[in-house]
Amino acid sequence: MTISNPSLASTTPDLPLAVQLGQKLMLDFRYFCQQGQSETCRTPMTTLPPELADVLGKYHIGGVILFSENTQDIAQIVNLNNQLQSAAQNAKHPQPLFIAIDQEGGRVARINRAQATSFTGNMSIGATYPLHDTHYATKVASAIGKELASLGINVNFAPTVDVNMNADNPVINVRSFSENPDVVAKLGAEQVKAFEQQNVISALKHFPGHGDTHVDSHTGLPRVDHDEQTIWQNDLAPFQSVINTNSPGMIMTAHIQYPALDSSTVQNKHGEQMLKPATMSRKIMHNLLRDKLGYQGVIITDALDMAGISDFFDAEAAVIETFKAGVDIALMPIAMRTPSDIKKLEQLLQALTNAVSQGVLDEQEVARSAQRIHALKDKFIKSNTKVSANIAHSTLGNPAHRKLEAELALAAITQVKNTALLPINVKTHSKVHIIMPDQRKCEAMRQALELYSKAPLQISCSSLQGFDPSIAHAAIEQADWVIGAHASPQQSAVEIGGMEDVSKLEEFALSRQEQPSALKALLKYAKAHHKQTLFISLRAPYEITQFSPYSDAVLASYAYNIDVDNSNRVAGPAFTALAQVILGQASASGTLPVTIK
Repeated sequence: MTISNPSLASTTPDLPLAVQLGQKLMLDFRYFCQQGQSETCRTPMTTLPPELADVLGKYHIGGVILFSENTQDIAQIVNLNNQLQSAAQNAKHPQPLFIAIDQEGGRVARINRAQATSFTGNMSIGATYPLHDTHYATKVASAIGKELASLGINVNFAPTVDVNMNADNPVINVRSFSENPDVVAKLGAEQVKAFEQQNVISALKHFPGHGDTHVDSHTGLPRVDHDEQTIWQNDLAPFQSVINTNSPGMIMTAHIQYPALDSSTVQNKHGEQMLKPATMSRKIMHNLLRDKLGYQGVIITDALDMAGISDFFDAEAAVIETFKAGVDIALMPIAMRTPSDIKKLEQLLQALTNAVSQGVLDEQEVARSAQRIHALKDKFIKSNTKVSANIAHSTLGNPAHRKLEAELALAAITQVKNTALLPINVKTHSKVHIIMPDQRKCEAMRQALELYSKAPLQISCSSLQGFDPSIAHAAIEQADWVIGAHASPQQSAVEIGGMEDVSKLEEFALSRQEQPSALKALLKYAKAHHKQTLFISLRAPYEITQFSPYSDAVLASYAYNIDVDNSNRVAGPAFTALAQVILGQASASGTLPVTIK
């Protein structure tokens, strides 16, 4: 192997091709069953079975991504990560593992919220920017980084620096800091710096930008038809800025077609020619990201089992096309669910080896890619270092992090409208009717109001997942004031896990479709009966437009995280903050990070 990059030559070992290719794969071991079919296996992998330990060592696998099924409690996570690193050290050419996770905060958090501090997410940070600048971006990323590092997790697929320019974006929305590229860039750069100061590699995502899509790349293939000027001013601007100020260890690709950046085609498994997704575009991943933007770090794909790729390419073709494009690491190329899937991995590695020998993949480029991976590991990961459950226990969800979580949630609350309703004047035994998307949110709001009210309240509740209109109407008639809340858009696959969870999204499909009209009808009913009404946007604030006409006041929280503590108290930082604002215990100082009509 010829080393062509002098800056890497002194630190990079001369690794055989098989090791180089193994290092370029990041697998998920979300579920594992000793028998049965891969498609039906739903047994969480919480300790490393011998078969998978052998896979890591024998094939020199470069990394593993963890999901919520792999992270059930602190001691278990620490034990699993120590097992993973130990297995990697048993390889003939031992390399430490990338152990990665999606712990963005807010809607995307894989570790039990009752144990880890998950915060209220990026858009809530964006809402604090006018008053607090980058304070919360830095502090939140530092806290998340400390918690991950204590568990032995060394890669966080965060921050999201997509500029949310589309009110109908089903997958980004509140995962974005703002619709303003400059704000996104500043907050993103601070988070990269803070994560990596905690020795957690940051993966900026989703390049070249997922902000202006109305399709979720988990369930389809989005296309962005911006002209090149718009792309540079909006989509690419945060990536360019962050690379120039705090270049991240990794950048994650987006499974999105960008015809203005690359109009060339590739043949898919159906025999059709299609526009290349960015993940498979050399013009985007090499010519643009490496040459024009000057990024020298590690490029990793988004999950290759997402429909934006897997609907059009089998695993071998997908990995080969992404490597041809100049991507360093293929994330989740095949599902590893049963011992029989090891054969599929062997076939994939053989196909990659053949692609190199046949010149389909450039041997020197594979070597340079392996060098980049090794250099990043050498910078951030210490071999043979075990993490301690005791340290992790004292780090996760510690009082300082919980205090910060509560401060961010409160600082983000935004008052969008108020016609002499807020703060609400509570009298003894005031009657309140709450309308929430589900019963847990009802309970969280009820308990928060009771906690902060200076006088006893009588609270009733309607859950939009299923309620009796006559009972709701009667409760509204008896109420002194009404609180209605909604969260849109609904959960996407990434928030509840990944592609294997898409079927769960259909469980409440009908009720989800009916919820906005049901809430609107109840708010109208309240106004018809001269009740003062408060509407709360629990997620992306674009929905305020349709509910504001039926509300005396409107608040936005950008989050609805709920934790259940040991006393079975249902709570969440956003609900606590909302109750404080509603009852006049605190003011709403947040600013909308996006424009609503």
